[in-house]
Amino acid sequence: MPKIVDHERRRSEIVGAFLTVVAREGLAGAGSRAIAAELGVGAGALWHYFDSLDSVVSAACQRVLEQVDVRIAAAAQGRRGLAAIDATLGEILPLSGETRDEAEVMIGFWGRLAVSRTPGPDATEALARWGDLVRRHLTEAVEDGELRPDVPVASLADVLLSVAIGQQVHAVLAAPAAGRDCQLALVDHCLTPWRSLQTATA
Repeated sequence: MPKIVDHERRRSEIVGAFLTVVAREGLAGAGSRAIAAELGVGAGALWHYFDSLDSVVSAACQRVLEQVDVRIAAAAQGRRGLAAIDATLGEILPLSGETRDEAEVMIGFWGRLAVSRTPGPDATEALARWGDLVRRHLTEAVEDGELRPDVPVASLADVLLSVAIGQQVHAVLAAPAAGRDCQLALVDHCLTPWRSLQTATA
């Protein structure tokens, strides 16, 4: 009797193996042979479930986006204003080992997409969701008196999100600006001019 294989479960296992290898060896080491070795199978077995390594990277990117969404929801729960912004950006900025590994996957995906134009997860939707969250929390910060009423909410939200994504690039390049203190200082630098007098002197 032929063995019944759960196709989606196997795809999920391959993506998990890819992410494990990225965490251990970096994106450059996450080739098909390394993924297959992590699973204990031959490299050819991967292509029963994915068309190419680009497809694996795309699926891994989708998982990363979902993980970030879940963490943001948990971190920002019960918070609003600047506290919620800190919680939200803290799950996007590459501040920890986990988020630095995620940055490798995300930047790797952008690079492959630029070359191959392989269809993949609509990461722009994730960026739009995160931007909406930041704008909402900036508006709360104005309402709560944490930020000045004349703050350009939409533009400031775009700047903060651009800083977070840009820091993912710095992390992959191991640039000095990728240090935790530097990342948090950049966010603070963007917010400081718009803090209310009360918040700035607290």
